[in-house]
Amino acid sequence: MVATIAFDLDGTLIDSAPDIAHAVNAMLTEESAEMLTLAEVTGFIGNGLPHLVKLVVEARGMDMARHDALTACVLAHYTRAGSTYTVLYPQVRAALDALSTSGHRLALCTNKPERAARDVLAHFGLESLFATVIGGDSLTTRKPDPAMLFAALGEDGPQIYVGDSEVDAETAQRAGVNFLLYTEGYRKSPAETLPHAARFDDFAQLPALVTQLLAQDSARQVR
Repeated sequence: MVATIAFDLDGTLIDSAPDIAHAVNAMLTEESAEMLTLAEVTGFIGNGLPHLVKLVVEARGMDMARHDALTACVLAHYTRAGSTYTVLYPQVRAALDALSTSGHRLALCTNKPERAARDVLAHFGLESLFATVIGGDSLTTRKPDPAMLFAALGEDGPQIYVGDSEVDAETAQRAGVNFLLYTEGYRKSPAETLPHAARFDDFAQLPALVTQLLAQDSARQVR
């Protein structure tokens, strides 16, 4: 049995927090504001760039009326830097290759702006593996609104969403889609508190986990 499998990006396939923090701190430096630590910026990741910049503005007591301009500034710094400090999590490439070779359709569903997400995929040579890319500016809403996930997954056959965060878990739950939780990303709550069909800490485990989940779903349908 094959499925459409959608993936979150930041904190799931890639550790991009260092590049995001670099862009945020470049903006803060230009504004003569105190820089944030990597841990602080990482804690802001998950709901898209505008929300992240809102939290930065609040943390530094800046003028919220300049939010749009500051967001554009951070995005410009992030785009110029590319993926200088970003890395794939271990075994991601092998897992994606294995799933694709097995016939599964892969999609991306991320709150990162679509162009930036596509640039990351191109940087790591992964763009050809993904049939669909839905970013935080592809629709009028962002996760946890399930519309993004629906757009990424399409309508046919079994569907799975793979992510790392509270936002991803809520998105999958609201969409009624099986959720696989990667536990080594940017999650802030204990894993057991998030709704998920299964969880894993090593992408080498993912292909077998997908096979197991699809077999369980098939058995339930037979009953």
